[in-house]
Formats: sequence, C-alpha cells, structure tokens
Amino acid sequence: MTKNEILIWSDGSSRGNPGPGGWGVIIVSPGKEVVELGGGEEHTTNNRMELTAAISALSYVSENYPDSNKIIIHTDSSYVINGITKWVHNWRRNNWLTSQKEEVLNRDLWEKLSSLTAGKKIEWKYVAGHSGTPGNERCDEIATSFADRNNPSLYKGVLANYSVPIFDLSKVSSANKKNKSRSKAKAYSYLSMIGGEIMKHKLWEECEKRVKGKSGAKFKKALSAEEEENILKEWA
Repeated sequence: MTKNEILIWSDGSSRGNPGPGGWGVIIVSPGKEVVELGGGEEHTTNNRMELTAAISALSYVSENYPDSNKIIIHTDSSYVINGITKWVHNWRRNNWLTSQKEEVLNRDLWEKLSSLTAGKKIEWKYVAGHSGTPGNERCDEIATSFADRNNPSLYKGVLANYSVPIFDLSKVSSANKKNKSRSKAKAYSYLSMIGGEIMKHKLWEECEKRVKGKSGAKFKKALSAEEEENILKEWA
C-alpha cells in the first residue's frame, strides 16, 4: 500500500434471482485500519447486491477519507466493472437506454455509483470468485450471511489484529489450477436459471444459448448428480 491509497474488496449475493440478498465489503485505509461493512435486502438480485456493495464502500470512503488520491476495488463482478468503466457512458448519452432501446436495469444504482466515482482515481480489479482470494472469500461470507438473514459480526480495528490474511495470496494459484481442471472435466449436466426458472441441459451449447445476453441469468456446471442436487438446493 502507498500513502493515501484505499484498498476495497466487495461482493454481493442473492438466494434466488430475485430473492433475499446480501452484500459485504472490506476497506483497508492508509493508516492500516480495517472496516467491514454489510447488509441485506428481502427481495433483490445478485447484480443489485454487487452494485450496492461497491456503492456502500465508496460512500464510506468519501465520508471518512475524502483526501484519498487512489482507490483500488477488487470484485468478482464483471457486470460492475464493465458497467462503470464502459457501458455507463453510452447509457447516459442515450438517456439510459441500451443499444436495443430498452431501459437500463438498475439505473438507480448505476447513477449512484457513477456519481461516487466522478473525479476520483479508481482502479477496478477483477478477482475470480471462490478462487481462494482472502478478501473476496470474506466478503462472500458476509454477503451470504446477510442473504440468509443472519447478522455476522463485522470487524473494525487495526490491520495487525484482523483475522483475515488479506494479503496472503498463496492459496489462489492452487485454487485456479483446480478451477482449470474442473473446466476440462466432463459435465454431468449444466444448469441455468432466468427469472427464477431453472432448466437442466446436457450440452453446454444449449445452456449457453439460453443464458447468453440475458440480464440476471445464472448458470453452473455440475460434475455429478450430487453436485447437481446441491446447486438446485442453493438456487432454490
């Protein structure tokens, strides 16, 4: 970390899409202090929770560290990163309509996030979800706890006493190797969910055709009947 640099990890989760959801944030200040933030909503989507996490983090930074000259945000949401760095500029020019002339989903949150990023030097870093990155794993834990209507204990204090090894990335490479091995393994099935409706597919091409370009769509590869059942329970 450099002087006046703020580090942020953020994540969102929803049980169903829509369904009960939660968000989690970790902020490390230049003074080596850590604060965890989190919250939940009864009826929301995963994308809204991802956006809410980023908004909450930047709101906290604006209020508590207004002189910070650099902010680095780590997130596993390509939707958030692409939206705020690419898509939002065209949306504003087109009066908040997509290229298909449809209203932009989550416009209220995009406007808030856009306002919070204006004039700030922010670096958006993508981290693979569930890949062993300590900050991302902890934010996921906070988010899912709130989605499950639990109230996790949130840390606020010095970095030296923080139980999460925020800068230890030694497990990330092994997790990525595991993910690559998994991607090559033969699928038992592919599952997709759009608007709460779940479908099973034997071929990835069928699953991809259903979810491609669909906002809020979810999909997962199952390697066994047991894993398929667990995914269905998680989505339900």
